[in-house]
Amino acid sequence: MASGIGIGVCLTFVALLVVGTYSAAAGIANTGRAGAVGLVKGAVPALYQPLVQKWGNLCPALNPALLAAQLYTESGWKADALSHADARGIAQFIPETWATYGIDGNGDGRRDIWDPSDAIPSAASYDCQLAKDVASVPGDISDNMLAAYNAGPYRVIKAGGVPPISETQGYVKSIRALEKSFARPVGRVAPSQQAAGAIYFAQKQLGTPYLWGGNGTPDQDGRFDCSGLTKAAYESVGIELPRVANDQYNAGPHPSRGELLPGDLVFFSDDLTNSREIRHVGLYVGGGYMINAPYTGAVIRFDKIDTPDYFGATRVTKDGAEALPDRTAGAKSP
Repeated sequence: MASGIGIGVCLTFVALLVVGTYSAAAGIANTGRAGAVGLVKGAVPALYQPLVQKWGNLCPALNPALLAAQLYTESGWKADALSHADARGIAQFIPETWATYGIDGNGDGRRDIWDPSDAIPSAASYDCQLAKDVASVPGDISDNMLAAYNAGPYRVIKAGGVPPISETQGYVKSIRALEKSFARPVGRVAPSQQAAGAIYFAQKQLGTPYLWGGNGTPDQDGRFDCSGLTKAAYESVGIELPRVANDQYNAGPHPSRGELLPGDLVFFSDDLTNSREIRHVGLYVGGGYMINAPYTGAVIRFDKIDTPDYFGATRVTKDGAEALPDRTAGAKSP
């Protein structure tokens, strides 16, 4: 990029950072109204979105975004997922639980634990049964349902709500935070309080050569790849993101293109219907530009975001990032 353009973009960044971020933070309110919960385009893989949208409305305690957050936590949308505890498929049912609660969701006469068209309806049906089991317990019905999923309905009933079990409380908190990442926003998305610091970090890396797998460590001469840069930028303000771009997408709610603010993560993919196919991420700085580590042979630089492969954006939150599942640890399964 020519130096004159770079300076102009940098000035745009400074103006938008000061005026856009902080003024917006003071003035934007969530004007959403209660109503049916829709799914963000592409957040659920297109193959499964109709199932999640349909079965996520099975009972009042459930909604499509909540069901999506639970499935994502359990398997990361992998239909062939198999855990060390023998939890199977996209919904991570243990065979004994499946024998009781698995249903023939697609009406083909078979209950197949590995078939998402059976497993997704079964997950929703099981959630709703648990909601009935704890219906008389005080508190939020969806929280109690998730707690029953993790700890069993008896413990929820005995505790009079989410029991004081750290694993269960963490499970409920994580799913409810991830729910925001799958729900189509109603009204404006609240601005980030950490955006300025993340951009400040990324701006200091401008001109650094790209390195595939780069995390910016001294042995790598401070070089980054795309998701390594965004991870380090948010780590500098106390938010720990996953290493991979398509997992970073679920670290918060999703503003529309017209609602972008400096500090939002912007994503790119060759498949605009599936967030799991995201292949690139940058840090939005305003004026239609991002700071990003583009590819081998290039340097960290400003680039335009309005390209045919633009997928969408995420406004990172600390709760959203902390809610993302640890794929190495495995999820609690029914």
